[in-house]
Amino acid sequence: MRNKAWKISDFIKECHQTAKEKGWWDGERNDGELIALMHSELSELLEAMRNHGNKDDVAEELADCCIRIFDYCGARGIDLERALRKKIEYNKTRPYRHGKKF
Repeated sequence: MRNKAWKISDFIKECHQTAKEKGWWDGERNDGELIALMHSELSELLEAMRNHGNKDDVAEELADCCIRIFDYCGARGIDLERALRKKIEYNKTRPYRHGKKF
């Protein structure tokens, strides 16, 4: 898959397969734990920014978060690409700032 343009489903498959190969799915994992791990990557991103991390540091933490999300989607059979397309189209119909102050 290295020489073609990847779709989101390719990232999901690759991330989940790697996580399984590395032993992260030897037993059942609960959703709360997996969501907390996604959140921890965002917290690491915030710390990188607070510590004046460069764009590479920021990108690495964002990638870690995506990897956690893709792994979760692979484990739970979630079609993230379809959901993203649907949500993007819906957001185009929403009012400016979704009608909110902040």
